[in-house]
Amino acid sequence: MFSFASHTHAYLRHSAGSRALRAGPFTVRLDPHDAGPFHNYAVPDDGAEPAGDHVRQLVRTFTARSRTPRLEYLPAAAPRVEDALVAAGFTAERRLPVLTCAPADAPPPRPTGPVEVVLARTDAQLRQVAEAQGEAYEQPEVTAHDVARLRGVLDRGGLVALALDTQTGQGVGGGQLGPPHQGTSELAAIGVRVAYRRRGIASALTAALTRACPYAGITTPFLTPENDDTERIYLRAGYRRVAEVLHISLR
Repeated sequence: MFSFASHTHAYLRHSAGSRALRAGPFTVRLDPHDAGPFHNYAVPDDGAEPAGDHVRQLVRTFTARSRTPRLEYLPAAAPRVEDALVAAGFTAERRLPVLTCAPADAPPPRPTGPVEVVLARTDAQLRQVAEAQGEAYEQPEVTAHDVARLRGVLDRGGLVALALDTQTGQGVGGGQLGPPHQGTSELAAIGVRVAYRRRGIASALTAALTRACPYAGITTPFLTPENDDTERIYLRAGYRRVAEVLHISLR
């Protein structure tokens, strides 16, 4: 039987899509339009034991495309990979908990104030999501590529949620569940505009997406909070720790 870590790895490899590259026992995901680290990383095969040549091939795959060599993976599924990477000069960026929640266990979304959470469908709604996420994550101006990326999430079976100020019609937050693979999907990019924080909107977005999982065939949503404060948001939405993810790169 596959473990949670193996299912998660299978999802991460699948999410690389048709642009996925292979370098030794690694699947490499690269975004030609965005050099951001979270859009460019590799995932090892389960149980991989990479040799030095494999790691050098991996590094070349990134550097030939002007990307930083980087991995995001669950060490429980490939416990021998980290030593091989460290020996080649890689440095751990951070280790984050991985949380999951059964969709039936998520509470109803209850944001404070005149805010409602809806599932985004139109390009106008997707742009509102992208703009709210852009402010939340201090990213450059939203581009057509950002909207197209969210449209791709929907077109491939994922979900995108939008938090709306019902008085002004402004999009104030957003988040997404990636296209599922064998029932597994990553809940990511939960972001709320600065002026609307501490109103329960992030928890409401998380809860709404999680409760909508069955409509997209998702049985196992997972996420990786960046710090204790964000983890508390997800705990309030019914999530619990089940594993650890390693981010490691060659700088």
